[in-house]
Order: sequence, then C-alpha cells, then structure tokens
Amino acid sequence: MELHPFGPDDTAALAAWTDLVTAISATDAPWERRMTPALAAARWRHGWDGEPGTPYLARVGDRVVGWAGVAASEHDNLHLAWLELGVHPDARRQGHGSALLAAMEAEARRLGRTSLAIGAWESVAGDAFAQAHGLERKSAEINRRQVLAELDWDTLDRHYAEALPHAADYVLERRFGPTPDDALDAVAEMASAINDAPTDDLDYEDEVFSGARMRAYETSVDAHGADLYRVVARHVPTGELAAQTVVAVSRTEPTWGDQHDTSVTRAHRGHRLGLLLKTDMLRWLRDAAPALATIDTWNAESNDRMIEVNEALAYRVLGRAWTYQRPC
Repeated sequence: MELHPFGPDDTAALAAWTDLVTAISATDAPWERRMTPALAAARWRHGWDGEPGTPYLARVGDRVVGWAGVAASEHDNLHLAWLELGVHPDARRQGHGSALLAAMEAEARRLGRTSLAIGAWESVAGDAFAQAHGLERKSAEINRRQVLAELDWDTLDRHYAEALPHAADYVLERRFGPTPDDALDAVAEMASAINDAPTDDLDYEDEVFSGARMRAYETSVDAHGADLYRVVARHVPTGELAAQTVVAVSRTEPTWGDQHDTSVTRAHRGHRLGLLLKTDMLRWLRDAAPALATIDTWNAESNDRMIEVNEALAYRVLGRAWTYQRPC
C-alpha cells in the first residue's frame, strides 16, 4: 500500500477521493449527503474554519483502497491531532486500516502532538478496530435530521409563544450572509459559549475564537456553496449578544441544510432562548429558502438540554458516532 498526499487543486485525486467516500458512506451511513468534487475541493482548501488538514489516498497498484487525514489546530488544543481514515468496503480486513492509522500517528508526532482523536460511526467492526489499537471511547455524538415537510407549524407556533414571555428582555435579529468586519469580534465572543457544551471524557481544552477565525469559518461556508443564516438574541438592557443559532443552506442543492452552532452565553441562560431562536430560524427559512427540505444537526449524546430542544422541533435520529482518543 502506498500513501499519496493531495490537495484542493489535484483534480484527479479529488475525483478518486469523492468516489471512495461515496462508496464508504453507502455502506456505513447511507443517509449522508453525497460528496461531490466541488465540496471536496472546498473541504481540503478551507476545512471548517481555515485549517483544512492534510489528506492522503492509499493505493495498491492502481486501485484506491482507502484514505486518511490529519488535522492539528493552531488556535487551541495544541496537544491534539484529529485523524480520519476510511477503507473501501471491498478492501476491508486486509490490514489497510491499521497501516493508515500507523502512518497518521507518525504524522501527528511529527507535528508535535501528543494525543490523537478519531471518530467513527458506531459499529461492532469499528469498535473492535479501536480497541485493537488502544483507542478508548471518550464521547458519543448523535446525528439527527429534521424533515421540514413533516413539521407541525401549529405546535411550533405554540412553542414560540410559550417561550416568548421568558425572553422579554431580548430582541431577535436575523442576519444573512457574511458578518460585517466591525461585528466579528462580538460574534466570536458569543460563539465561545459553545465551550460549555459537554465533551464527556475527551482530553479537550476550550476552543479559542477570534474575529479572524469567524471570518475564516464564513469564508469556508461560502466556498462550500452554502448561504449562511444566523439568528441572534440581543439583550436589550445591555446591548450584549446573548445567543445565536446558525444554519447553512446549500446553493447548489437547495434542499439540503446543516445546523451549525446553537449556543447561549452563560449569563443569559434560563430564558428559553435556544428554543426561541431555532423556532424563529424555521419561520425565516420557510420564506427565505422555500426549497429547503431537511436540516441535519449533531449533538453530544449527553447534551440533554439541546437534545430536548431538537426533539421538540421534530428532529429524528440517524446514527451515533463515537470519538476515540489515546496518547501518541
């Protein structure tokens, strides 16, 4: 098996990677949105927020049998390397996954990282692989989907009306597209509230947000061919941004949407802002993005409060993913 790094301008490698992850998803998570070369190029050029990591294709002769990637943030968690790997369903149980993991662990050490983490859809085979390589389960996340055609708008309106009196000191603001430069720092401060979301047993430090990092995130969303919808709650007495919810809607496949951050700053919790924001977002998208059919979201399985909100908004479970971690 030979490993070959590639980047966002390598057209042939992007096409091969796209075909590979499509085959893997069809077996492991058939509900996932189909990968395209354009999405692949955006991912490996921008990552989530400007730190894309390095991907590798694994070949045996002319055949692509798997892939792997390593990412290490320079913003925070400087001890940690995030690994990804996948093996084509027809090439499994031949030692390729172990070889890929060993190569990425070596790369993580070369980057000066002392801990590695890797995620995988829940499966007997995946768990056995992790255990065989000393990787311990540290957290579980649930992937859910909201089907907009099935929403009971009368119930949503009732949720909104019930939440509104608890948020009498707040006003909701709808923001479409890029954040103005002079507002980025305030958005970054608000986004840092996500650090209060549970990370279970992961060895994981708080993330560090800045205006520049928020701009890199918004640039990535745009490069992925999506429009950004943000609803924020502003505390009227102080003028502070208290909470937000963010949804990205694909321009190329306008039926697809992804729920990104929903967070409420510590000083403003207990006012049902999460439910209020997400309900208002749905009202907005109903008019602004009428082709939108589904919205996907991820939550830590232990995040009871956000799961309660999502279940009130008719999200359904698609699958569970584990994050494993160990020293390297």
